[in-house]
Amino acid sequence: MRRLLPLLVLILAACSQSAPTPEAPNAQASTSLQIPADAPVILAFGDSLYAGYRLAPGQGYPPRLEAALGASGVQARVVNAGVSGDTTAAARARLAFTLDNQKVKPALVMVGLGGNDMLRGLPPAETRANLDAILTELEQRQIPAMLTGMLAAPNMGQDYVSAFNPIFPELAVKHKAPLIPFFLQAVIGNDALMLDDHIHPNPEGVNKIVAATQDEVAKALKAAITRK
Repeated sequence: MRRLLPLLVLILAACSQSAPTPEAPNAQASTSLQIPADAPVILAFGDSLYAGYRLAPGQGYPPRLEAALGASGVQARVVNAGVSGDTTAAARARLAFTLDNQKVKPALVMVGLGGNDMLRGLPPAETRANLDAILTELEQRQIPAMLTGMLAAPNMGQDYVSAFNPIFPELAVKHKAPLIPFFLQAVIGNDALMLDDHIHPNPEGVNKIVAATQDEVAKALKAAITRK
């Protein structure tokens, strides 16, 4: 893993590249005739790893997750609210507007942020505070959350790694949120699963990430629905 983590820096660098930001944060949900109109909504709230950087419509994580869940008998509509380059501060600033503009209140919000904070060397205490505030806002709105975590690259220094990496498991415990410890685990270091920039997952890479995470998402959704 140590030899692969320098690649994480490149991945996160690409995540921070400028990409068109939707005019309205109510991102489009993928469509499927097999999904009932009243199916529960999962909001994928994060950065370019959710947004589907350089992928065609339908090839990003949210639509592929929706398709995989449906194929396994879990009917849910997954809405893409990922914005490339988002830091936790930027996401925190747009959270209320994003939620207020959803047509349907999400049954579950997946929070996938923090990588761009690490890339920019932002203080882990700020990352923690912003993620804590995001999860608190969701709690206040009675919307269950799920975290997809990130790891700091070793070249950030041991002090930074020691402060950054515990953020996700500790906040997951504090807010009783299910956790996927490292979102990129299934593809990191495998160029065959990356775009030609060797940075972002290609469609097959997205499928690998979906396969590695869909069961945990399905469990989190079931728990969220049962909680109501």
